[in-house]
Amino acid sequence: MIAVTQALYLRDMNHMMRAAPARDRGRRGERERMKADPSTTSPATPETARMSHPRQGLAAVGWLQGVPGATLDGLARQSVLHRVPPGSLLFEQAETPSFAQFLLAGSIELLGVRGKDETLIELLRPVDLVVPAAVLNRQPYLMRARVHEEAQLLLIQAEAFRSAIVADHALCLAVLSCQAAQFRRQVKHAKNVKLRSAEERVGAWLVALIDGAGTAEAVRLPMEKRLIASQLGMTRETFSRALAAMARHGLRISGDMLQVEDAGAARARFPLDPLIDGPEPIAPLPQNRS
Repeated sequence: MIAVTQALYLRDMNHMMRAAPARDRGRRGERERMKADPSTTSPATPETARMSHPRQGLAAVGWLQGVPGATLDGLARQSVLHRVPPGSLLFEQAETPSFAQFLLAGSIELLGVRGKDETLIELLRPVDLVVPAAVLNRQPYLMRARVHEEAQLLLIQAEAFRSAIVADHALCLAVLSCQAAQFRRQVKHAKNVKLRSAEERVGAWLVALIDGAGTAEAVRLPMEKRLIASQLGMTRETFSRALAAMARHGLRISGDMLQVEDAGAARARFPLDPLIDGPEPIAPLPQNRS
């Protein structure tokens, strides 16, 4: 089965090559195609709605700002932009990448698969590269990728992406920084699972949710409980028991809403550790050479 982004990519790369001599006609054709294709007509955020060309997508990636414009222009010529609806399969476990994917908006579930069983490895949020290690090494994906919230993606031909990284020192450093941040996120996740009990994992996750929402009364859970349980490394039953125990610490779950009755008690019982719960921004490495 061909993944939706691969089909879209191949279709639009063919369209771009045919339309290159007549850019204005090509853009009109793009608008008509978007009307006919449900995968490109989903609502967009104000930021991504303004993007009509891959070069704009690359400009939206803050950690690529140190990359020369000529390199980004070259990548843009080998790229397409797409909005992809929730539930779409981007690629399957064991597929070999034919393109690099930048997540510009929305979110993507990275899932480990065995038979009919799935487990959430990470919920990827923008701006990030989707499993770049497989692209760089020409190796099969170790995970399945499925769109969670409507995603804005920039797709770049894999060979062109690899060639640009080899040729451009600044791009190489930027991608290295992205991979470093991804590695540190996975180490933090491993520490969370191995060093905390199930109740502590759930409590810390809820406290982080409260802090991120900036509210003291109620917060909606951002995804299905089965996905939260999977992300925290426990069964749905264990997760349900841990949620029930939260009432003793000022947090109560009603449906998909978290009612905050005593945020202070929750923070005291489940203190956040910056070496586990802290953010992991992508910070480009300095380009100074000795």
